[in-house]
Amino acid sequence: MATVTISTKYQVVIPKDVREKLGLRPGQKVQAMVYDGRIELIPLQPIRTLRGYLQGIDTSVPREENRE
Repeated sequence: MATVTISTKYQVVIPKDVREKLGLRPGQKVQAMVYDGRIELIPLQPIRTLRGYLQGIDTSVPREENRE
């Protein structure tokens, strides 16, 4: 587990091994969230990388007959 220091400008450097494991690149956006007393940084993915993410999902939904 890596330890980081908060600078006087409230900046932190993400350790190299973490950046490499997550494939983070300079300029990439991350979402910062407070969760259960901790800070979580969630890398945002370009929408194009999510293409086909739900491919093959069952989209059939049981429906009631028309009520008029």
